Parts: sequence; structure tokens; C-alpha cells
Amino acid sequence: MLTLDLTNEPRWHDLVPGVRVQLRPLTTALMVATRSDPAVEEVPGKASDEERAVAFAKALARRAVLSWEGIGDADGNAIDPSPDAIDALLDIWPIFEAFQLTYVSKGLLLENEKNVSASLPSGPSAGASATAKRAKRPAKTARRG
Repeated sequence: MLTLDLTNEPRWHDLVPGVRVQLRPLTTALMVATRSDPAVEEVPGKASDEERAVAFAKALARRAVLSWEGIGDADGNAIDPSPDAIDALLDIWPIFEAFQLTYVSKGLLLENEKNVSASLPSGPSAGASATAKRAKRPAKTARRG
């Protein structure tokens, strides 16, 4: 069953110990806007899937991040999210992976769920018999005693 969150409120996501970000809900509007982001559209056609994924994740994060905790400058002073700071944050591999797993993949998992269906007892495969022939076992020979 699909559970709808009708509040559509931003949520906090822990990315690594001591670092968390407040993100907008991953909505259709947010995904469509990200797909048409100039940084995503300017990725060369010959770019690898990985390069596309990074460009898309950064564009999405620039739209989704509202606030964060545990992120500072080189002197240890807390900084607010900005496009450059968000891009720099996602350049850190564990942060990028956590962002993909805790935020982006939830939308992709839902996309995959709608494309997979299990056989139902009342479906077209109900009552179907196996058509593959089973290999015959060698006949047992009587033991001589």
C-alpha cells in the first residue's frame, strides 16, 4: 500500500554522524524542475552516467536543501547553505552517497515498485502447470546381498 503524506512538510535527514540537512519533500515538481536545470541540461551527451548523476544530485540538492547542521567553513564557523556550499558538500563521497540513499533513492524505489508486480492467485498464471520437463533420475538398481 502506498502511504501518502498529505502534510508535505520539509524533513531532516541525517547524512553522516553530526551532519544533517533539512530537505523539501521530493515531489514531482521538484524533480521536473531539476531535470530542466541548466546544469543538468548542459551535461555533454558523451558524459558518463556517473557524471550525469553528480550533476543531477547537485541540482536537486540546490533546490531541496533548506537548512543544515554540522557544516562549517575552514575555520570551523557554521555556514548557511548556498549553491556553492551545497555543491562542495556533495563533492564529499560519503555525503553524496547518503544523500542519494536517504533522499533520492526513496523516489526511485517508489518508481521501481510500480513497475514490478507479483503473480496473483487470480492472475493469468493462476492454476498454470509447469511446462518444463523434469530430468529423469537414473533407475535404482537392486543391491545384491
